[in-house]
Amino acid sequence: MSKLFYTGVGADVAFQEKRAWIMGVVAIAGYAVYLAVVLGRAQDGVPLAEVSYVAPLLWAVGGAIAASIALHILVAIASPGDADTKDQRDKEIARLGEYSGQSFLVIGAVAALALSMAEADQFWISNVIYLGFVLSAVLGSVVKLAAYRWGFQSW
Repeated sequence: MSKLFYTGVGADVAFQEKRAWIMGVVAIAGYAVYLAVVLGRAQDGVPLAEVSYVAPLLWAVGGAIAASIALHILVAIASPGDADTKDQRDKEIARLGEYSGQSFLVIGAVAALALSMAEADQFWISNVIYLGFVLSAVLGSVVKLAAYRWGFQSW
């Protein structure tokens, strides 16, 4: 029998919801910085596919990981009693968000495979993979936040 889970007011819900916000915001911010750097380099008269993108990509990914870890630690320090609290609803929301986000990982992988078979430049293959990761994180976060805010149907 399925049960409709509704978000109640509780510290553990707030903590897990903050984690979802962190993931979504950091993914968007990291990608925005990466795009600004790469597109800025392309404005210097260099074709987009020839722009030096590897270092900015690695810095963006590494920076996003570091920022996410730091923000998670700060949130855990701010509410230490809630950091280890996770109920069944939190676990199901996390699973729903991860499963939803995986769709963009698959789309990104298929697009990268197609670009590879078409012998596209490495720039485009790398960027479609990175975009897939970013969209996966954003969609997963949006699904989690929606579930926390409006509830969700457990199957």
